[in-house]
Formats: sequence, structure tokens, C-alpha cells
Amino acid sequence: SQLPTALRLGNTVTTDKSTIIENFNKHFSTAGHAFHLATPTPVNCPAPSTATRQSPHHFSFTQIQIADILKELQNLDPYKSAGLDNLDPLFLKLSAEIVATPITSLFNLSFVSSEIPKDWKAAAVIPLFKGGDTLDPNCYRPISILPCHSKVFESQVNKQNTDHFESHRTFSAMQSGFRAGHGCTSATLKVLNDIITSIDKRHYCAAVFIDLTKAFNSVNHHILIGRLNSLGFSNDCLAWFTNYFSDRVQCVKSEVLLSGPLAVSMGVPQGSILGPTLFSVYINDVALAAGDSLIHLYADDTILYTSGPSLDTVLTNLQTSFNAIQLSFRGLQLLLNAGKTKC
Repeated sequence: SQLPTALRLGNTVTTDKSTIIENFNKHFSTAGHAFHLATPTPVNCPAPSTATRQSPHHFSFTQIQIADILKELQNLDPYKSAGLDNLDPLFLKLSAEIVATPITSLFNLSFVSSEIPKDWKAAAVIPLFKGGDTLDPNCYRPISILPCHSKVFESQVNKQNTDHFESHRTFSAMQSGFRAGHGCTSATLKVLNDIITSIDKRHYCAAVFIDLTKAFNSVNHHILIGRLNSLGFSNDCLAWFTNYFSDRVQCVKSEVLLSGPLAVSMGVPQGSILGPTLFSVYINDVALAAGDSLIHLYADDTILYTSGPSLDTVLTNLQTSFNAIQLSFRGLQLLLNAGKTKC
């Protein structure tokens, strides 16, 4: 990803590369906070409950095996970028048989101590252009490049988490994002089938397509830890995840340029292994707020739709469900992108 040649800062445009990367870093590290401050909760709006049903299933980390780490190291893509520690994946791949044992010991020690080395929580962020105005920092997505050790470790943690979630059917059936056996195709087929079935019955069908502003950046760590607690995660696991989110820093990197480090106190790292799974946990119960309408999610992309013999009834039900969904998102401190909410 090449750095843009110019960036808008307020009412001025700068072409200085050092200024551009420093401001990208400031923008990305504070994006979640900035959008909360820009869109305050209305005074008369009732605060939605963020409590979830307590899961009867208990989860604790299990020891990672040397054979699993050896396989992970041998399967590393040698062409991937190194993190801020400059430890190249090719080096770990070539030395896998030698370093697998001590690395496994480090990972298991992290579980025991509920601590993660701070160097593994430092991300190099690449600004990825999404489309729109090249001068607008909001038109760029931050992709985090974590140290190779961190990615290998997160892969093992994520496997334990997802195995637990899928075996106990934790995730809503209405969530197709980042799940094995699910995807854009299955989500599209489900929604289209529901719509076609309604049309075959000569019913009216209406839908709202919802986009969220800075969804991954706006994840509240306290709420997420509460979600994990309600899913039966042990105190040791909760302590580990609390440490995982603490003391995170990031620098924006482009070619030979590197910004200064800034603290990140909100969100899940985009580009991390655990990030998508943790976001799915965070947003999972939103589907419960759909009421009489149907809902389907692909990560944070949401479609709310309903049908019936009367157009007035359909629109009334859809509006009622949409109001409830907005309260649910507000309870998660996620904000609707008004420019991309379409009916």
C-alpha cells in the first residue's frame, strides 16, 4: 500500500510524507473515540441493556502442543511482511524445528501468567484505500501487521475459541462472517431465498441495509470482556484477554517511513487473527433485537428485512425492528453510518 501524496488536515492539505503518516496514525488510533464524541447519545434515549444470557458451557485455555506450533511455523508464508520487531517469517519458517519448543513454552507461559509480551502488542499499520476522496483519511482502512510470534500465537488461541464456539453453537445462525462453512454466498442465498419466497406468496417485502461507522475500531473492551464472561470464559481467560487489549500501541508504516507510536485503547486490530472472531462475539446478540423482522449479518454488514400482505404493516414492522436494532447497536457503542443506511 503506497502512501497518498497528499492528505487533508482540517481545512489544509499537506504533501509532507512525515506529516501524512503521523496524522494517519493519530486518526486511526483515535477513530473509535472520535466517532463516539461526534455522535452523542440523545438525552431522552433509554439506555439499552448490554447483558447477555449466561452460557452453561465453561471454557479454559488448554496447553498448546509443540507439534501444533511446528506445523504453524512450517506453514508460514515467507513473503509476508515482518512486524515492528523485524523478525522475518522466512527466518522462523527455516528454523522451525529448532525454535518450536522454546516458542511453545513462551505461549503456554503466557496462559499461566495471563500476560502477553508488550512487543507482541505493537502493530505496524498500513493505510489501505477503500475508495472515495484520496485526501480524506476516513477513506482509508487501517490494516495491522503484527509480529510473527503474535500471529502464530493468536492462531492457536483463535482455534481453541472457535472450536468452543462452534461446538456449542454460540454464534447466531444469522451471522455468516468469518465462520467455517459460511460466507458471502451462503448469506446471499439465505436472504434471496427469503425474499423470493415472500414474493411467491404475493407479499410485500422491504429491507434496510445497514452499515456501521468504524465498527472494528469502536469495539469497547469492557463490553467485550463482559460478553466473554457471559459465554463461560474462566477468570484466567478473562485476565488474559484483558491483558491482550491493554498497552497496545501502533505506528503507521509506509515504505521506509515509520510514525511514532501511539496508544490504542479501543477496537480490535484489523489484520489480526483474533480480531474477526472477537468482533463476532461482540455483535452476536444484535440478531435478538430484530423482533418480527428477519436479519442477516456478515461481520458488521447487516440487512434487516420483513414481508407481509400489507405494505403499511410491512413498513411499520420494519421501522419498529430498525428502532430496536439502533438501540442494540447503541448499547454496543456502535454507530450507524447514516450515509450508507438504505431502504
